[in-house]
Amino acid sequence: MSYRIRRRHLPATPLALVIAFVVALLSAACDPFTLAVGAGAATGVASVQERGIKTVATDTRTAAQILGRWLDHDKMIPTRIGVEVYEGRALLTGIAASDLERANAVRLAWQVEGVSDVLNEIILGPPASLSEIARDSAITTELKSGLTFDKHVLAVNYSIETVRGAVYLIGIAQSREELDRVIARSRNTAYVRHVINHVRIKDEKAP
Repeated sequence: MSYRIRRRHLPATPLALVIAFVVALLSAACDPFTLAVGAGAATGVASVQERGIKTVATDTRTAAQILGRWLDHDKMIPTRIGVEVYEGRALLTGIAASDLERANAVRLAWQVEGVSDVLNEIILGPPASLSEIARDSAITTELKSGLTFDKHVLAVNYSIETVRGAVYLIGIAQSREELDRVIARSRNTAYVRHVINHVRIKDEKAP
């Protein structure tokens, strides 16, 4: 799960401390299991993911470094744009205030070592209203909960973001059937407008 900073103003905190704080949040918020049992179980959760503990740690560090570059360049970027890194692929989602802001977010993400691809799903437009934010959050929560309790889906292998009713999926599916099931559940979730899939199927080469 990516971490979006919602505050409009950030304190003058040393960048190293900001990155350390973000790493802790990312580590504790990777998936619903971690949130349920606390940060102490994060390693156990990572161990059952297809990408493995080492890759989870690397992806978490990469996401923190991207956020760090954004903060260093323009503290407003992380208030509007989020990042989820999965197997080195950086999925950028959110609502940019301008073409320049979107371009800077993508450019800075590419500069981080370990990024193999940048999936630019940033849209342009006015900031999301409180009702839109609440609805998107509800969509993500409902979808994650449904997948977690679906015995035919290994939910721990999926990361989900929702922006203005668009659901973005990234992760590793065990099979085409499982992925189709996840996409169908996403489309059938209330208020979802469309689904953008960046999930790869296990044993297939990562894009």
